[in-house]
Amino acid sequence: MYRSHVLGTAAAVLLILSSAALGRNSLQAQPAVAAERRSGDAGRAEDVLPALLVEVKGLRAAVEQMADAGHRVQLAVSRLQLQEARVNGMIRRLDTVRDTLGTARRDVERAKGALKMLQGTQDEDTPAEDLGPMLDGMKQEVVTAQAAIDRLAGEEAHLMQDLTTEQARWIDFNQRLDELERALVKR
Repeated sequence: MYRSHVLGTAAAVLLILSSAALGRNSLQAQPAVAAERRSGDAGRAEDVLPALLVEVKGLRAAVEQMADAGHRVQLAVSRLQLQEARVNGMIRRLDTVRDTLGTARRDVERAKGALKMLQGTQDEDTPAEDLGPMLDGMKQEVVTAQAAIDRLAGEEAHLMQDLTTEQARWIDFNQRLDELERALVKR
């Protein structure tokens, strides 16, 4: 709609200018010289109209280029913002996984310490049958916590890889936007 509006306006301006130029020349002409001027004005009008037509075509091409460039810039900015949101979301997920991983590692160390302490008390004067179920439970807790650490470490590595990929995409979009900016500055 914008393009057709601009083109319509340009065409109207062209018609008004050419009509005004022709009308002014015919009103100013004196009756005796009118016949001579008409032949000269017609030649000048014929020279002016093609020049105006070329100018309007040039303006039309420039308007179309700017409209096209505006849409491309708008699309690139939108993609860049979307990619930036993806990167930020991945960073938040990575931070959450790292926090959970740190907690899981502390839990494993605490469970291992409790297991060693429990095993140390078994050697003293506590019967093995009293501590057996407790030791088995503590060993299972250490195994479960270690499995959680392994799973979280794998998830962290996967997220780091995905984050690197998304950051590369963000850089690509940013470079495209820079190229568009340079292309617009040249015009």
